[in-house]
Amino acid sequence: MSNRPGPNMSQHSQVLVRQRHELAEWFGFETRNKYEVISSSGQALAFAAEQGRGIVGLMLRQLLGHWRRFELHFFTPDRQEFMRAVHPFRWYFEELMVADSQGRSLGRVVKRFAILSKKFDVRDASDQVVMTVSSPIWKIWTFPFERNGRQVAVVRKKWSGLLAEAFTDKDTFSLEIEDPSLNEDMRRLLLAAALYIDLMFFEKKAQN
Repeated sequence: MSNRPGPNMSQHSQVLVRQRHELAEWFGFETRNKYEVISSSGQALAFAAEQGRGIVGLMLRQLLGHWRRFELHFFTPDRQEFMRAVHPFRWYFEELMVADSQGRSLGRVVKRFAILSKKFDVRDASDQVVMTVSSPIWKIWTFPFERNGRQVAVVRKKWSGLLAEAFTDKDTFSLEIEDPSLNEDMRRLLLAAALYIDLMFFEKKAQN
């Protein structure tokens, strides 16, 4: 069992990532993104929250959407930080840099240029491409992660219903890990990638 802070992701082949909804989103305001991570049995494993309060953070969320600089901090249920993800301000070649609570790099999720699909590279701490994602535009809910041409994990968006989709970006995702040989660093990097997918493609500013 891992002695590092945070959930032992190696014990879970599937986790659910659920966005926590705030009332202001029903009136068209993008509030700080907050998520809870639960096991397939309903156990709370972790929480994640976008940092940056105040009027400046609010304005950047409304005006720049997913292009803005933001940080996601990941916490255990007892509020111990175990991971941090940073997205620098970018118009192109966007990326999410992921590190543990001690600042040790776990890797990056790098968006690649594509017209008819959504593509990412997942790079490890040595900056080697270890997984790729290619999701065609007609499969808007599914993001397969492949290594050497074989699917090792998949992120799926769970549709939350017509009313919720019309008025808020409250979503639930599943992260399914199909390759049991993936180590803890790769599993945590995949967890960060699942939230990144939400911010890139399902946040209202991304849709607009």
